[in-house]
Amino acid sequence: MKRFDGNVLFLDRADINTDEIIPAKYLTEISKEALKPYLLEDLKLKGFNPATDLMDKQVVLTRANFGCGSSREHAPWAFEVNGIHLIIAESFARIFRQNMFNCGMLAIELPRETIDGLFTRFSGKKTSVRADLASNLLLFEAEGGRAEISFTLGEYDRRLIQAGGWLEYADAHY
Repeated sequence: MKRFDGNVLFLDRADINTDEIIPAKYLTEISKEALKPYLLEDLKLKGFNPATDLMDKQVVLTRANFGCGSSREHAPWAFEVNGIHLIIAESFARIFRQNMFNCGMLAIELPRETIDGLFTRFSGKKTSVRADLASNLLLFEAEGGRAEISFTLGEYDRRLIQAGGWLEYADAHY
């Protein structure tokens, strides 16, 4: 099972699409590793520089409709190969969300008010978070503050996570 903890990258924008996550010109790559340097290369977000802002980040906190656009497994793969296995958002595009779980990664949806509160309280600070799957809690920590946020996870999604993804789940059950 992958780790679901680490330093948080705050992406304060809704509707970040799969072309911004991994540009289409890289979809001919045949390995996940080849995608690594191109994660979020085309993301348009004031003050964001993927070359420096992704360093030492293992978790993404963002807004609504994350992963919209073209359906492609390359988008979660680009996060996975960069050591980002947990994305927290108000909502996800359906196919992107399922691709995350199929890759053994965690996509957690939280209400808008909760996301707003996390951005207000922690954005701009070195913040870490840990997902406790046993208690369905996100544990946020930054200088001068902590927060515990509960989340829900469907049983099938939990099984995919525990197995390490769809292929591992299928190998064990079919």
